[in-house]
Amino acid sequence: MAIKVGDTAPDFTLPNQNGASVNLQNYRGKAVVLYFYPKDDTPGCTAESCAFRDQYEVFKSAGAEVIGISGDSSESHQKFATKYQLPFTLLSDKGDTVRNLYGAKTMMGLVPGRITYVIDDNGKIKYIFDSMFNFKGHVEEALKVLQGMRSQ
Repeated sequence: MAIKVGDTAPDFTLPNQNGASVNLQNYRGKAVVLYFYPKDDTPGCTAESCAFRDQYEVFKSAGAEVIGISGDSSESHQKFATKYQLPFTLLSDKGDTVRNLYGAKTMMGLVPGRITYVIDDNGKIKYIFDSMFNFKGHVEEALKVLQGMRSQ
């Protein structure tokens, strides 16, 4: 079952691009932009990840951390992050356990979907953006939501 706005973000622990375990619970007290993407080093995923990279300091100044998740290995993530100078955490979700936990669907049942969750500092889902082809929209929409959260 897919999670929705207002739900508590399901906790998980996954390895990052350096092989270290990362637990979502450790980010409580800080907003998190959690984006699921299909595959490292593919055109759409590179465009999306580089858009997050290009706005990373804006996310940080808004009090948020950016975390990307795909089914690729930690080694693949490390190469991807190095090649494109991605300054944020990439997590390896082998077997799509966390993707399924969040209900992040696949396109035509084959290709892992592209979906972004904005999680507030209390661990609640504030916004969900689901678009396979609007790569920069994931970044733009997440920033709008974060700016709205800060002005409240």
